[in-house]
Amino acid sequence: MSKPVDSAVSAVRTHIARHRAAFLDDLVEWLRIPSVSAQPAHASDVRRSADWLAAKLKETGFPTAEVWETPGAPAVYAEWPAGDPGAPTVLVYGHHDVQPAAREDGWTSDPFEPVVRGGRLYARGAADDKGQVFFHTLGVRAHLAATGRTAPAVTLKLLIEGEEESGSPHFRALVEERAERLAADAVIVSDTGMWAEDTPTVCTGMRGLAECEIRLHGPDQDIHSGSFGGAVPNPATEMARLVAALHDEHARVAIPGFYDGVVELTDRERELFAELPFDEQRWLSTAKSRAAHGEAGHTTLERVWARPTAEVNGIGGGYQGPGSKTVIPSSAMVKLSFRLVAGQDPDQVEKAVRAWAAGRVPPGIRCEIAFAPATRPCLTPLDHPALQSVVRAMERAFEQPVRFTREGGSGPAADLQDVLGAPVLFLGISVPSDGWHAPDEKVELDLLLKGVETSAHLWGDLATHWRHGP
Repeated sequence: MSKPVDSAVSAVRTHIARHRAAFLDDLVEWLRIPSVSAQPAHASDVRRSADWLAAKLKETGFPTAEVWETPGAPAVYAEWPAGDPGAPTVLVYGHHDVQPAAREDGWTSDPFEPVVRGGRLYARGAADDKGQVFFHTLGVRAHLAATGRTAPAVTLKLLIEGEEESGSPHFRALVEERAERLAADAVIVSDTGMWAEDTPTVCTGMRGLAECEIRLHGPDQDIHSGSFGGAVPNPATEMARLVAALHDEHARVAIPGFYDGVVELTDRERELFAELPFDEQRWLSTAKSRAAHGEAGHTTLERVWARPTAEVNGIGGGYQGPGSKTVIPSSAMVKLSFRLVAGQDPDQVEKAVRAWAAGRVPPGIRCEIAFAPATRPCLTPLDHPALQSVVRAMERAFEQPVRFTREGGSGPAADLQDVLGAPVLFLGISVPSDGWHAPDEKVELDLLLKGVETSAHLWGDLATHWRHGP
């Protein structure tokens, strides 16, 4: 016998059903705007997207909806104060820019002419990230309709940036400049996904990222290997030695001090990861790889989600054309990236890498290292009350237990945590088959509406169980 649906769930679903068609019509209209931040030719479209969203948020009921300028593409900010001054404040993050897309890339239909096929909405941005931003508009209206409120149970803020797909070059500065307006007790990031359609999950953290390029310089120019080989240091050889020393025999990063501060997985977290229906062979086929590899003592999911890494992204030096050219090259280079986990400080990691490289370079070789701006890791403990509210809201929408994941990639969410001092929670309904950044990106309409439901339940749960903030 099926479990009866409680009245609040029923009221939310009734409101969503009544407004589903208008909600999807609006989303389709937004998806038609090719807001490709990476292409200057679409700068006016990115601005048009921001203007469209600000107007739609006003129409939704947000008393404040503004377009915020940056040195690059504009962001959108909106705010709807709670009726209760003691209610917590929640900031929702997402982005309105999208990846480049063209029919000739392999799309079945025009990427900016949305179509519905088989219960799926196909368009660039359908899942990443316009669909997941937009479900909050119907979600807050369903929340009000189901509770009889005229204002949300929490003070609700939205920050929807316009440069995420271009690396968020101006995002941290924007957050620092507007920190007072953005102040919140918790941040909800709706730019993520779930494990699978039948396995709803909540992401509890993302890894950070530090990147550098190392260049080793030897002779002032390429020189003859017969005349000088074996008698002067070779930058390419020394680079090979440096890269070979990056890991030990257990695939652990061998840079002294690299693991300082790492927050280790708890036994419970490892158990929760192990409960997920992970098929390693299927995962390997997706990765186009023949074997799993990584730090000894950890499962594949632990390595991807909760362990720091060092990867060689590119390496070169010397002659690489056809045939041979017997030279000692004047220089060699390597590009490295470091995925960081909770407890690691990017500044400390940079110092450790610089000291490690300098200590391995022999006389006659000059070492130059350039680091890009880093992204910090973020992690919310499983027992955090705001995270538990997200879990309960999702369980009401999906009517089944919610499991936990982390995200192996990196994003601007950590800047919000770092600048605002607020925990970051992830609420996303996208699934791996949605094809982010790929041809035929889509969103499952049933899951999109589950996102609406989750959003509708979340604000009341936060207000009830976390009434006075942290």
